[in-house]
Amino acid sequence: MKFFVTGAGGFIGSNLVDRLLSEGHEVVGYDNFATGFRRFLEGALANPRFTLVERDLLSPVGIAEAMRGTEVVFHLAANADVRFGTEAPRRDLEQNTMVTFNVLEAMRAEGVKRIAFSSTGSIYGEAAQIPTPEDAPFPIQTSLYGASKLGAEGFIAAYAEGFGFQAHIFRFVSILGERYTHGHVFDFVRALRRDPTRLSVLGNGKQRKSYLYVQDCIDAMLLCLEKATDKVNVLNLGTDAYCEVLDSVGWISERLGVTPTISLTGGDRGWIGDNPFIFLETQKVRALGWEPRLSIRQGVETTVDYLLANPWVLEARP
Repeated sequence: MKFFVTGAGGFIGSNLVDRLLSEGHEVVGYDNFATGFRRFLEGALANPRFTLVERDLLSPVGIAEAMRGTEVVFHLAANADVRFGTEAPRRDLEQNTMVTFNVLEAMRAEGVKRIAFSSTGSIYGEAAQIPTPEDAPFPIQTSLYGASKLGAEGFIAAYAEGFGFQAHIFRFVSILGERYTHGHVFDFVRALRRDPTRLSVLGNGKQRKSYLYVQDCIDAMLLCLEKATDKVNVLNLGTDAYCEVLDSVGWISERLGVTPTISLTGGDRGWIGDNPFIFLETQKVRALGWEPRLSIRQGVETTVDYLLANPWVLEARP
């Protein structure tokens, strides 16, 4: 098949590109490299079945042309860092919602009928039901990131109804693994490399989070494309466990061989929009035959090992 992957130079996108190429598919990657890295695509660029288009999805010009002849769109491009939404409120709207509209319009123009979208468990806000299923009542949105992703989901579902698309909407927990470029493991590893004697942790350290290894995430997405048959398929992706932030700090410290003094900033969350408890129910995706291979701890440790082996990733972020 021929796939179109937005955010191809990003963490999940570049891993997906490599997987698709390894399975014999053709891939068109689309990225402006605002946050992704061309270096992540070195292997793909050496493959004749890969084409890279370096453009910004905020401009609709050129998207349809680049998409021509593809069969499935993986729309992964996004502003993925929830923490700084209130500092630049328009960024989530533009990079998550508006670019999704541009992708959908390009699909409509080219007659591409299948889309897989990276949404987020953040759309559930501070859910009353834990673990949270896909049909949980939506609470008030607590982050601009979650609100922008929910808006994108709405557009995708409406296009599926209005123009005969098939949509796969994946609500992720936080993803870990090779090429990981932002998030708590990244922040803690970088901080402890600079000063292994102390570490500042936002909140009270008891925030409960679930995480998923990137290759397990890709396994689930590809399986859903193969087996899920509804017009709009909404699936949570995560493990059947969660950990506290301080658990993760302990695993990271052990992997680094350090014993830092921990200072807590206090409160039950780290920033505006931080959900103190994220744990998604995953019965729907498991019913398709998917099981994650790595535990949360193994995912954290794999991520630490990758960052230690690739210190340029730690240095590339401001």
